[in-house]
Amino acid sequence: MTQDVEMKEPQAAAPSNPLTPIPPNTLQHLKEIASLIETGSYTKEVRRIARAVRLTFALRRKLTAHVLLLFLDFVLVPGSDAHTKLAAYLPKEGEQDMEVDTATSAIQPTGKHLLPELEIYCNLLVLLFLIDQKRYNEAKACSSASIARLKSLNRRTLDVLASKLYLYYSLAYELIGDLAEIRGELLTLHRLATLHHDELGQETLLNLLLRNYLHYNLYDQAEKLRSKAPKFEAHSNLQFCRYLFYLGKIRTIQLEYTDAKENLLQAARKAPAAARGFRIQCNKWAVIVRLLLGEIPERTIFMQKGMENALRPYFELTNAVRIGDLELFRKVAEKFADTFNKDRTHNLIVRLRHNVIRTGLRNISISYSQISLVDVAKKLRLDSGNPVADAESIVAKAIRDGAVDATLDHANGRMVSKETGDVYSTNEPQAAFDSRIAFCLNMHNEAVRALRFPPNSHKEKESAEKRRERQQQEQEIAKHIAEEEDDDF
Repeated sequence: MTQDVEMKEPQAAAPSNPLTPIPPNTLQHLKEIASLIETGSYTKEVRRIARAVRLTFALRRKLTAHVLLLFLDFVLVPGSDAHTKLAAYLPKEGEQDMEVDTATSAIQPTGKHLLPELEIYCNLLVLLFLIDQKRYNEAKACSSASIARLKSLNRRTLDVLASKLYLYYSLAYELIGDLAEIRGELLTLHRLATLHHDELGQETLLNLLLRNYLHYNLYDQAEKLRSKAPKFEAHSNLQFCRYLFYLGKIRTIQLEYTDAKENLLQAARKAPAAARGFRIQCNKWAVIVRLLLGEIPERTIFMQKGMENALRPYFELTNAVRIGDLELFRKVAEKFADTFNKDRTHNLIVRLRHNVIRTGLRNISISYSQISLVDVAKKLRLDSGNPVADAESIVAKAIRDGAVDATLDHANGRMVSKETGDVYSTNEPQAAFDSRIAFCLNMHNEAVRALRFPPNSHKEKESAEKRRERQQQEQEIAKHIAEEEDDDF
């Protein structure tokens, strides 16, 4: 009896071993995702693989080197070329990992999962881990090797995984500052995606190329690529939002402010609520474009939840333009110069100086029936060598463009304002209602196009009973027609 008790004591003390295994939650979820990808690959259901990618990003913050090593041993054959290359990017965490690894790998027979989808998925997981750990040089090497492997495959079930791999391939090079190096490779991948009819890959790579060109201010080349690329069909809402944002930036630089405003506002509306940084960028550019169009954005745009601090410089800039105070505008531009340079909107803000002057001149024409050009120059705070001559040219140009309803008295050096007419006697209300109706109709059409229907819903299978009834009716009709023909004969 004493010997039995002594033999059981070490077994009871085993749970107090300081070597605690990894919590099974994350690894178990990854195994379930691998099973989902395997099922989607065999059944050719891309939606299952898309769901697996969404589940992966929910686990992204929980990924560790230990978990990834265990998962690689579960999915790939230990010692294989793919396993060796990917495991080399992950740091080893000591003997504990090896013991748990051996115990876990014994559960599943090796060599069971050898699908290309699972191999690319492992590459994506390792790349995400390296980027999150800020090991950008290793992420660059891993992404390049993954893209080289991906180019040798041509499977439609890989399209969703490939689009994510393209995205983080470009991100890895952008974080290092070598984005220009992969421009030729991105063009090659876009051509391959077009030849393989990979529509999601085409959209992703087109956006990456536009981002690549805009990063180096190559707006003309970006527009040439966009105009000659296949039509953007918006298979992914996220890619469509990015496309609208880049298109809005291109249109802004090309002085096509009306189209740019529509694209930027649509991108901000379509973007998911979680993409706060993207929506902030869209709103910044949209505010600048609306100011260039002579519009004043609503205060609610700057008061959106989580965006107040980021949009504060643009709120003060809008206030300066609304007042028409050139001195205040200059102070705001100097105060937030670093922010505007970082957002790459400084050149657009320089264009706003003329709008500030026109707004101030419009306020002056409304307040005074007539005013001397000397006073106009003082109120506009023109700091040139000959402010009166500049004021005269500014007033003349504003009158010619229709911004100010006034006349210029050259003899007396005065600006004489005309009486303000009734806006409802013009076509402005009609134009405003027309734009609103067009917006609602476009939104309705987009909603209808976005509806999803079950496949072949218009081709319902006919039951045997209905088929017999239809055949019997056809026979009766044919017999009736034959009898009528006999009677006629």
